[in-house]
Amino acid sequence: MNNTPIIIERTFNAPVDKVWAAITDKTKMKEWYFDLSEFKAEPGFEFQFYGEGKEGEKYLHLCTVQEAIVNKKLSYTWRYDGYEGNSLVSFELFSEGDKTKLVLTHSGLETFPSATNAFAKENFVEGWTHIINISLKDYLEKN
Repeated sequence: MNNTPIIIERTFNAPVDKVWAAITDKTKMKEWYFDLSEFKAEPGFEFQFYGEGKEGEKYLHLCTVQEAIVNKKLSYTWRYDGYEGNSLVSFELFSEGDKTKLVLTHSGLETFPSATNAFAKENFVEGWTHIINISLKDYLEKN
């Protein structure tokens, strides 16, 4: 099994505090990410949301914030209700003047059941690529 994490880097035309707000404010997250009923960038905070697979199947995501360093790093565990496996998603922010470099890392995907096609690594690559390079980019550029 391939243990290599997914890493996506993107530089946004937005200051670091704006990108931080986009990844930690549930109202803003709803516009580009998922609709979370509650979210706090505090270690130990647990949150959940439903995501949809390619065939319309619904998966309940169960997450716990592991690390939150304002304007620098947010990481949380990511697993699915009723399935084996636990992964880690990290957003790292690097201020570059009035721009921000974001590095998203999703590790531990090999712990998910390989027989469940929805958990195939290429689906995560496709999903994160769209979320970071299209959804978040569009959100930051229009707000």
